[in-house]
Amino acid sequence: MLLNCFQQEFLEAGCDEAGRGCLAGPVYAAAVILPPDFIAGELNDSKKLSHKQRVGLRHIIEKEALAWAVASIDNYEIDEINILNASFLAMHRAIEKLVIQPGYLSIDGNRFKTYPSIPHSCIIKGDGKYLNIAAASILAKTHRDEFMDNISAEYPLYQWKQNKGYPTKVHRSAALLHGLSPYHRKTFAISDPAAFIVSDNAG
Repeated sequence: MLLNCFQQEFLEAGCDEAGRGCLAGPVYAAAVILPPDFIAGELNDSKKLSHKQRVGLRHIIEKEALAWAVASIDNYEIDEINILNASFLAMHRAIEKLVIQPGYLSIDGNRFKTYPSIPHSCIIKGDGKYLNIAAASILAKTHRDEFMDNISAEYPLYQWKQNKGYPTKVHRSAALLHGLSPYHRKTFAISDPAAFIVSDNAG
Protein backbone atom coordinates (compact mmCIF):
# COMPACT_ATOMS: atom_id res chain seq x y z
CA MET A 1 0.00 0.00 0.00
CA LEU A 2 1.34 3.40 -0.99
CA LEU A 3 1.78 6.11 1.63
CA ASN A 4 0.34 9.56 0.95
CA CYS A 5 3.67 11.39 1.11
CA PHE A 6 7.29 11.07 2.22
CA GLN A 7 7.11 13.30 5.34
CA GLN A 8 4.42 14.95 7.45
CA GLU A 9 6.01 18.15 8.72
CA PHE A 10 5.59 20.28 5.59
CA LEU A 11 3.07 20.50 2.76
CA GLU A 12 4.61 18.24 0.16
CA ALA A 13 4.53 18.04 -3.62
CA GLY A 14 5.39 14.81 -5.39
CA CYS A 15 7.27 15.19 -8.68
CA ASP A 16 7.97 12.88 -11.60
CA GLU A 17 8.77 13.02 -15.30
CA ALA A 18 7.82 11.09 -18.45
CA GLY A 19 9.52 10.66 -21.79
CA ARG A 20 13.13 10.74 -20.73
CA GLY A 21 14.09 7.69 -22.80
CA CYS A 22 12.26 8.69 -25.98
CA LEU A 23 13.78 9.44 -29.36
CA ALA A 24 11.19 12.08 -30.19
CA GLY A 25 8.97 14.62 -28.51
CA PRO A 26 9.29 16.62 -25.30
CA VAL A 27 9.96 15.45 -21.78
CA TYR A 28 7.06 16.18 -19.44
CA ALA A 29 7.03 16.61 -15.67
CA ALA A 30 4.30 17.03 -13.09
CA ALA A 31 4.09 18.25 -9.50
CA VAL A 32 1.13 17.23 -7.33
CA ILE A 33 0.02 18.17 -3.83
CA LEU A 34 -2.60 15.73 -2.53
CA PRO A 35 -4.97 16.17 0.40
CA PRO A 36 -3.98 14.02 3.40
CA ASP A 37 -7.10 11.88 3.05
CA PHE A 38 -6.70 11.23 -0.68
CA ILE A 39 -7.74 7.73 -1.74
CA ALA A 40 -7.54 6.20 -5.22
CA GLY A 41 -7.42 2.43 -5.12
CA GLU A 42 -5.66 1.88 -8.47
CA LEU A 43 -3.11 4.65 -8.07
CA ASN A 44 0.41 3.32 -8.58
CA ASP A 45 3.46 3.77 -10.78
CA SER A 46 2.01 4.76 -14.18
CA LYS A 47 4.10 2.09 -15.93
CA LYS A 48 2.16 -0.60 -14.05
CA LEU A 49 -1.26 0.67 -15.20
CA SER A 50 -3.19 0.40 -18.44
CA HIS A 51 -3.93 3.44 -20.59
CA LYS A 52 -7.56 3.32 -19.49
CA GLN A 53 -6.58 3.24 -15.81
CA ARG A 54 -4.17 6.15 -16.24
CA VAL A 55 -6.77 8.31 -17.99
CA GLY A 56 -9.36 7.57 -15.31
CA LEU A 57 -6.91 8.39 -12.53
CA ARG A 58 -5.85 11.60 -14.26
CA HIS A 59 -9.39 12.95 -13.98
CA ILE A 60 -9.56 12.03 -10.28
CA ILE A 61 -6.16 13.57 -9.50
CA GLU A 62 -6.85 16.80 -11.36
CA LYS A 63 -10.21 17.13 -9.62
CA GLU A 64 -9.18 16.25 -6.06
CA ALA A 65 -5.56 17.41 -5.72
CA LEU A 66 -4.94 20.52 -3.62
CA ALA A 67 -2.74 21.69 -6.47
CA TRP A 68 -1.21 20.18 -9.60
CA ALA A 69 0.81 21.40 -12.55
CA VAL A 70 2.41 19.98 -15.68
CA ALA A 71 5.30 21.40 -17.71
CA SER A 72 7.38 20.26 -20.67
CA ILE A 73 10.74 20.82 -22.36
CA ASP A 74 10.74 20.38 -26.14
CA ASN A 75 13.22 18.37 -28.17
CA TYR A 76 15.20 21.45 -29.23
CA GLU A 77 15.92 22.45 -25.65
CA ILE A 78 16.66 18.82 -24.76
CA ASP A 79 19.34 18.81 -27.48
CA GLU A 80 20.81 22.03 -26.06
CA ILE A 81 21.00 21.14 -22.37
CA ASN A 82 20.82 17.28 -22.42
CA ILE A 83 17.97 15.09 -21.23
CA LEU A 84 18.99 14.93 -17.57
CA ASN A 85 19.03 18.70 -17.20
CA ALA A 86 15.83 18.94 -19.25
CA SER A 87 14.11 16.54 -16.85
CA PHE A 88 15.15 18.65 -13.86
CA LEU A 89 14.08 21.86 -15.63
CA ALA A 90 10.68 20.41 -16.52
CA MET A 91 10.11 19.53 -12.85
CA HIS A 92 11.20 23.02 -11.80
CA ARG A 93 8.75 24.56 -14.25
CA ALA A 94 5.94 22.35 -12.97
CA ILE A 95 6.72 23.35 -9.37
CA GLU A 96 6.73 27.03 -10.38
CA LYS A 97 3.23 26.66 -11.81
CA LEU A 98 1.67 25.26 -8.61
CA VAL A 99 -0.97 27.59 -7.20
CA ILE A 100 0.04 26.50 -3.68
CA GLN A 101 3.68 26.73 -2.64
CA PRO A 102 4.86 23.42 -1.15
CA GLY A 103 7.24 23.28 1.79
CA TYR A 104 8.85 20.04 0.68
CA LEU A 105 9.44 18.10 -2.55
CA SER A 106 9.54 14.34 -3.01
CA ILE A 107 11.29 13.48 -6.27
CA ASP A 108 11.11 10.19 -8.12
CA GLY A 109 14.61 8.90 -8.87
CA ASN A 110 18.08 9.30 -7.47
CA ARG A 111 19.07 12.79 -8.68
CA PHE A 112 17.58 16.27 -8.74
CA LYS A 113 18.78 19.84 -9.06
CA THR A 114 17.76 21.66 -5.90
CA TYR A 115 14.77 23.93 -6.30
CA PRO A 116 15.33 27.33 -4.64
CA SER A 117 14.20 27.54 -0.99
CA ILE A 118 12.40 24.17 -0.93
CA PRO A 119 14.09 21.09 0.56
CA HIS A 120 13.68 17.77 -1.23
CA SER A 121 14.33 14.07 -1.05
CA CYS A 122 15.08 11.80 -4.01
CA ILE A 123 13.32 8.47 -3.74
CA ILE A 124 14.25 5.57 -6.01
CA LYS A 125 11.07 4.02 -7.43
CA GLY A 126 9.13 6.62 -5.46
CA ASP A 127 6.18 6.31 -7.84
CA GLY A 128 5.60 2.87 -6.39
CA LYS A 129 5.92 4.05 -2.77
CA TYR A 130 4.13 7.41 -2.39
CA LEU A 131 0.77 8.53 -3.73
CA ASN A 132 1.86 12.08 -4.54
CA ILE A 133 4.74 10.85 -6.73
CA ALA A 134 2.49 8.23 -8.32
CA ALA A 135 -0.04 10.96 -9.06
CA ALA A 136 2.69 13.06 -10.68
CA SER A 137 3.76 10.10 -12.78
CA ILE A 138 0.17 9.69 -14.01
CA LEU A 139 -0.18 13.33 -14.99
CA ALA A 140 3.23 13.52 -16.69
CA LYS A 141 2.58 10.32 -18.62
CA THR A 142 -0.98 11.10 -19.74
CA HIS A 143 -0.26 14.69 -20.74
CA ARG A 144 2.77 13.57 -22.74
CA ASP A 145 0.86 10.71 -24.36
CA GLU A 146 -1.83 13.18 -25.41
CA PHE A 147 0.80 15.40 -27.04
CA MET A 148 2.36 12.47 -28.91
CA ASP A 149 -1.06 11.27 -30.10
CA ASN A 150 -1.74 14.74 -31.52
CA ILE A 151 1.54 15.05 -33.44
CA SER A 152 1.30 11.46 -34.66
CA ALA A 153 -1.22 12.65 -37.24
CA GLU A 154 1.49 14.90 -38.73
CA TYR A 155 4.01 12.08 -39.08
CA PRO A 156 2.09 8.77 -39.10
CA LEU A 157 4.99 6.70 -40.46
CA TYR A 158 6.74 6.78 -37.05
CA GLN A 159 3.64 5.33 -35.34
CA TRP A 160 3.89 7.66 -32.35
CA LYS A 161 0.30 6.94 -31.42
CA GLN A 162 1.45 3.42 -30.56
CA ASN A 163 5.01 3.96 -29.31
CA LYS A 164 4.77 7.56 -27.89
CA GLY A 165 8.23 8.31 -29.27
CA TYR A 166 10.05 5.46 -27.54
CA PRO A 167 12.72 3.53 -29.51
CA THR A 168 10.67 0.64 -30.79
CA LYS A 169 11.80 -1.37 -33.81
CA VAL A 170 9.18 0.27 -36.03
CA HIS A 171 10.05 3.77 -34.86
CA ARG A 172 13.80 3.35 -35.31
CA SER A 173 13.38 1.70 -38.72
CA ALA A 174 11.17 4.54 -39.96
CA ALA A 175 13.63 7.16 -38.70
CA LEU A 176 16.56 5.42 -40.39
CA LEU A 177 14.67 4.95 -43.66
CA HIS A 178 12.87 8.29 -43.93
CA GLY A 179 15.04 10.56 -41.78
CA LEU A 180 14.19 12.58 -38.70
CA SER A 181 11.15 14.76 -38.12
CA PRO A 182 11.27 18.22 -36.52
CA TYR A 183 10.19 16.52 -33.28
CA HIS A 184 13.15 14.13 -33.05
CA ARG A 185 15.96 14.64 -30.56
CA LYS A 186 18.99 15.04 -32.80
CA THR A 187 21.48 14.21 -30.04
CA PHE A 188 19.95 10.76 -29.40
CA ALA A 189 21.64 7.78 -31.10
CA ILE A 190 18.80 6.57 -33.29
CA SER A 191 21.14 4.53 -35.51
CA ASP A 192 22.72 2.77 -32.53
CA PRO A 193 21.29 -0.77 -32.15
CA ALA A 194 21.75 -0.37 -28.39
CA ALA A 195 19.09 2.33 -28.52
CA PHE A 196 16.52 -0.31 -29.47
CA ILE A 197 15.43 -1.26 -25.97
CA VAL A 198 11.65 -0.95 -26.08
CA SER A 199 9.11 -3.38 -27.52
CA ASP A 200 6.67 -2.35 -30.23
CA ASN A 201 3.92 -2.41 -27.61
CA ALA A 202 5.39 0.66 -25.89
CA GLY A 203 3.00 3.28 -24.54
